[in-house]
Amino acid sequence: MTDAPQSFDVLPGAGHSPVILHVPHSAREIPPSVRADIVLGDDELARELDHITDAHTAQIAEAAAGTAGVVPWRFVNRLSRLVVDPERFPDEREEMRAVGMGAVYTRTTHGDVLRSEDVEAGPLVARYFLPYARAMTQAVADRLAATGRAVIIDVHSYPRARLPYELHGAGPRPPVCLGTDSFHTPPGLLAAAREAFGEAELDSPFSGAYVPLEFHGTDPRVEALMVEIRRDTYMTEPGGPAGPGLERLATALARLVDTVSG
Repeated sequence: MTDAPQSFDVLPGAGHSPVILHVPHSAREIPPSVRADIVLGDDELARELDHITDAHTAQIAEAAAGTAGVVPWRFVNRLSRLVVDPERFPDEREEMRAVGMGAVYTRTTHGDVLRSEDVEAGPLVARYFLPYARAMTQAVADRLAATGRAVIIDVHSYPRARLPYELHGAGPRPPVCLGTDSFHTPPGLLAAAREAFGEAELDSPFSGAYVPLEFHGTDPRVEALMVEIRRDTYMTEPGGPAGPGLERLATALARLVDTVSG
């Protein structure tokens, strides 16, 4: 199974760019073999994808890359997070398992059954999660080798109104939420993001930033920041088309990329 075509793209940037725009949740594609174990009907599944997908974030990253003076690298998941969520721990360390949303989801955003509890997560983790993790680790290692540092900017979006699955959704829901890591988010990166995006708050309603486990908590050359964009600022919710806000946000993201690329 592991020699099947990869489910993600690593899109090259400038050789001297330390930046990786990571887009893990923008796709809706679900392979037929995975779809077979999802108990929702087609209409129900479409509605769930509307809620759970970070729609148009791959477009935001692409437009930012096209605008930036120093072209960043992009790592883009081409499958839905309903296949596997590459940013979750695949074991008991993952707190979202409490709502059926570990690396392999068993529940929907509204708490309904997505997969039977009898479905084994192991094959999905082996086929999709582990190759993704290895490739992201290699992408970071390549930036370290080429530039001496790596800056992971996670590009996400979130709904204007809290969804039932959110464990920490009671706080502010600003136009842009900046998720930080106490080890990997230095003050300069955070200041650059605040300057680029303007109206932003820290770690509400989502916190943290993705770093491959090989580097997490040990290598300060790897910097990370999660950019969570509230969906009503650039698209029609849920699951609708993008609007003019997309270009504005892409321009802001490009400013951030250029500031931290030097």
